[in-house]
Amino acid sequence: MEDYGVTGARVDLETTVEMSPERLWDLITAVPRLGEWSPECEFAGWLDTDGTDDSEMREGVRFQGRNSREGRIWTVTCVVTEAQRPRTFAWMVLDRNNDPERPSSRWRYDLEPGDSPDRTLVRHSFVHESGESGLRDMIRGNPELASVILDVRLGELRKHMAETLDAMTLRSTR
Repeated sequence: MEDYGVTGARVDLETTVEMSPERLWDLITAVPRLGEWSPECEFAGWLDTDGTDDSEMREGVRFQGRNSREGRIWTVTCVVTEAQRPRTFAWMVLDRNNDPERPSSRWRYDLEPGDSPDRTLVRHSFVHESGESGLRDMIRGNPELASVILDVRLGELRKHMAETLDAMTLRSTR
């Protein structure tokens, strides 16, 4: 089956925010609050922990997210793949087969201290993996538009990643 360039397609975002790495870590790992900030994720919640104790934030912990886009609603299960306070938070999104060897995507935040204690250099990335996904379904249904569909979706993800980070750092009050 043809891949149409989906596997390995990625979005990388790098920016500096006016917030300490420790404070930003607290926000990016506050999974149940994701729906407050994301234009696509409506709800997220821990499956294996209540998320109140940093010692519980570890590789293998799962959470679930409910997303909405263009009238479609879908739920995904995610698995934390790296959690190093206050530097790295990463997870994979399992596809509908729940095979961790073939996730649909991987997401990652890397945080570095900025040029002052209240500034953080953020590197946020998304990589589409080899598992099944809505993007693959759309392209299979319209293979002649594969490059357009892929470009539009990656642009949308970049925009949503920036909007989520902005909302997280500008509108967060707790």
